[in-house]
Amino acid sequence: MASLLLIEDDVTIRTALVRALRGKGHAVAAASSALDGLRMALDDRPDLVVLDLGLPDLDGAELLRMLRAVSAVPVIVATARDGDAESVRVLDAGADDYLVKPFTAAQLDARVRAVLRRTGSAPGDPTVTVGGLRVDPRGREALLDGRTLDLTPREFDLLLYLASRAGQVVTKRELLIEVWQLPYGGTDKTVDVHLSWLRRKLGETAQEPRYLHTMRGVGVKLVSP
Repeated sequence: MASLLLIEDDVTIRTALVRALRGKGHAVAAASSALDGLRMALDDRPDLVVLDLGLPDLDGAELLRMLRAVSAVPVIVATARDGDAESVRVLDAGADDYLVKPFTAAQLDARVRAVLRRTGSAPGDPTVTVGGLRVDPRGREALLDGRTLDLTPREFDLLLYLASRAGQVVTKRELLIEVWQLPYGGTDKTVDVHLSWLRRKLGETAQEPRYLHTMRGVGVKLVSP
């Protein structure tokens, strides 16, 4: 499918949409603010952006105009704001489609596919490569130096999330929200246990890391050895 960037500040909605769109086979990254979303759109070059208008730091329509000044990436505005005047405003600002909340994941997925067909934006290869590590979100397969890793679904999701942000420090709180979809619960111990299992399958330890490096008191970072 496609690589998508979701820009949505409501953690409950963001978590549900990320989970649903990944379930449809898309590779999904998410941002909770306009400026983070703009940075990710420029750095990661997704196939399509799903944009909420009610963002905490900047109105989504303003972000859309900023994005349009530097990128032709297709944008679907997904918002609770209804009415012809609002839809005309964002379509004039450069949106490719406009979807009013509430909507189902199937409706959003259909709009994503329709916009990509209409704009001729062929989805890029979402496979993530870091050193000898290759993670394929479509086939849900991870290889290390050409050898397939035997990962549980949660270990795979954890590895994909970290590999997609290679070189960045990711907090355990972020992992609980984005990988476990636990915005209000969960403990660091849950993350620690899965990181330990993942290290073992990558052939390393916390004391002698290759890919997974713990940043004490901050989080974890995946890098090329």
